[in-house]
Amino acid sequence: MKFHFLGTTGYHPNEQRQTACMMIPELGIIFDAGTGMFRVRDLIQTKTLDIFMSHVHLDHSIGLTFLYDVLHEKSMERVTVHVAADKIEAIKNHLYASDLFPVGPNFELVPLASSVEVPGVTVDSIVMEHPGGSHGFRISGVQKTLAYITDTTATPNAAYIDFIQNVDVLVHECYFPDGFEDQAKLTGHSCLTPVAQVAAAANAGTMYLVHINPLNGDDQPLDLDSVKSIYSPITVATDRMSIEI
Repeated sequence: MKFHFLGTTGYHPNEQRQTACMMIPELGIIFDAGTGMFRVRDLIQTKTLDIFMSHVHLDHSIGLTFLYDVLHEKSMERVTVHVAADKIEAIKNHLYASDLFPVGPNFELVPLASSVEVPGVTVDSIVMEHPGGSHGFRISGVQKTLAYITDTTATPNAAYIDFIQNVDVLVHECYFPDGFEDQAKLTGHSCLTPVAQVAAAANAGTMYLVHINPLNGDDQPLDLDSVKSIYSPITVATDRMSIEI
């Protein structure tokens, strides 16, 4: 079973990366609906899709409007978007405002539950600190447990460490290199060293970094060697990368 990184940057896409979108095709599970959502079409293997939204900032939600093309000529029985209850109206009334998008959603919007059963697996969620709110996710029932944590400011004693304890795979945002701590706190994002400290405290098996700053187009946008003494192994995820879970 594979976990696909379809969009690994934040805020806006660049030449190398689309914005946040991850998928487990064999389960029909998608995490976030950024501009990477267009890549879902070629990976669909199921008759149902469950899309789990960390939050509804545009870099994570604009891809919901791509679903008409993504699902074109696909025989889907159900497409469900799980989103914080207090954000449902924002999607309906703003993202799908008639002046912005001419037709309504072609999916069901349901309030995000703390635990959701998808055939064969469980997806648990936790509230995260981020301007406007956010959620992190943990999936169990697959060969490797996996957590997806984005759009939050990592700290050595972050409240979500217990939630991700002992995961085999940690997918964590890292928008900033070290040295931008004030900006990270202001925007609700993370710098490299605190992310490594979180992974170490959680005893995570391995970590993949996402939500990389789109202004940095380098092949190695973060100095991973600088945190080897804190936590290893770390990989900066790239678009279209896939890993076994």
